Amino acid sequence: MLRDSLGRPLRDLRLSLTDRCNLRCSFCMPPEKEFKFLPRQELLSFEEMEMVVQALAELGVKKVRLTGGEPLLRRHIENLIEKLSSVEGIEDIALTTNGFRLKEKAKALKESGLKRITVSVQSLKDEVYSKIVGRNASVSELIEGIEAAIEAGLSPVKVNTTVVKGLNDEEVVDIAKFFKKMGVIVRFIEYMDVGTLTDWDISKVVSGREIIERIGVQMPLEPIPPKDGSEVSKRFRYLDDGLEVGIITSITQPFCRGCSRLRLSADGKLYTCLFAQEGFDIKEMLRKGADRETLKEAIKNLWKSRKDRYSEERFSKRAEGSKKVEMFRVGG
Repeated sequence: MLRDSLGRPLRDLRLSLTDRCNLRCSFCMPPEKEFKFLPRQELLSFEEMEMVVQALAELGVKKVRLTGGEPLLRRHIENLIEKLSSVEGIEDIALTTNGFRLKEKAKALKESGLKRITVSVQSLKDEVYSKIVGRNASVSELIEGIEAAIEAGLSPVKVNTTVVKGLNDEEVVDIAKFFKKMGVIVRFIEYMDVGTLTDWDISKVVSGREIIERIGVQMPLEPIPPKDGSEVSKRFRYLDDGLEVGIITSITQPFCRGCSRLRLSADGKLYTCLFAQEGFDIKEMLRKGADRETLKEAIKNLWKSRKDRYSEERFSKRAEGSKKVEMFRVGG
């Protein structure tokens, strides 16, 4: 098994299909900022993505999560999923979406080989949700998309909620209750300082511990032992029905030491951390005709030298003023 300089194995790939998104979330692509998106020719083709995934599978990657931007904006995404489903060694393909095209896409995604789906839902209130995503939006559209995913057999369906103090933190229990009734797993995420475009401040962070305590007062929980050391979510289950709920604590309880994820951006750069400053340009190698063995050797060298642990060093790194890649470029 390929391991980095801290002994962490390479097991998971986050594959960004596009840097474009139809929302302007305040903690990713703030609406007051201007964005220049990649021209079509700069994006990796599905065939190029498949070739990289084949190389990674031979190096030990088992899981691929499709991200963005908003991945459902990439035309004919089903064709890519079909290609990746046939790659030997890939056991799981999942997708994270904002949900606004999910109702029309869910059945085709399932039929093409997608296993699981996660939908970002930041509020149950139209007014709050619209403020967060930077456009007038109806939460009912998201719920219809989630229902379509459940009906299509994408299981388990999960919801991600980034909790920001003073914005949506008062809804934590309501969100937990709502999706518990639907049988949908919710993962609450501590507000992170991803990219450089937001006005992140630690005073806006609600700790995972506080989130779980709030929920547990009304709906008692018990912890679930981790499946392995690379899990990013601390998992709990409700005592009455056993449904899971999770927290992702990048700020208060960093999990860098178990991170097994590599990220491939839509323009063909490999990033060894969500908070990385620079990526390795594998697209250039692809377009110069590199074969799979050459790609594998480059990836081996990149991973073996990996020493990222930004979340453990967050405040010293921030004091240095280091730049970070934007999340809509590299995927969450």
